[in-house]
Amino acid sequence: MRKLINVFFVAAGLVFTANVASAQQKIAHIDSEAIFAAMPEAKTASTTLEALQKQKQSEIGKMQTEYQTKYEAAVALNKTMSEANKETVGKELQTKSAELDDMKKRISESTQKAQEDIAAKQSELLAPLNTKFINAVKAVAKEKGFAYVFDISAQQGANNLLAWEGGDDVTAAVKTKLGISGTTAAATAPKK
Repeated sequence: MRKLINVFFVAAGLVFTANVASAQQKIAHIDSEAIFAAMPEAKTASTTLEALQKQKQSEIGKMQTEYQTKYEAAVALNKTMSEANKETVGKELQTKSAELDDMKKRISESTQKAQEDIAAKQSELLAPLNTKFINAVKAVAKEKGFAYVFDISAQQGANNLLAWEGGDDVTAAVKTKLGISGTTAAATAPKK
């Protein structure tokens, strides 16, 4: 019985020690939107993605204009159909209809391919930035002794931090770690 009591007290002491240790963990928050907005590499990536998107939109727009022109030509040809030329015009309309269906399919495939190309380019450009950002956050957290760093920016759809009082804002420290000087709109207080 005495051994059981000793085991109970040792276990209770370990639980108490673990609770005290976890209560002393430091927590900080960061605004990743402000950091990414200030990163020159992010601005370059954004410009590159916008240019690619405009190029793809232009290519698809040309295809849609060509489709519209051919469609209008087919409608005009249909209006010229009479009993005398019904067979000839009917064959031409069938050919134009098949051509229009093929164009519609190509436009759809081009649109899907453009979206895939843009997504691939976005991953290619933003993955290294995200890795650089995460490494900087981890380095700052380690240097300052933070156990947790929450992202309070609105871009994080899975952000589950709903309220905070106090805590340390390490946005500026991460910007410094990334070599970003000056402040853009990051000096504003977080919204509660």
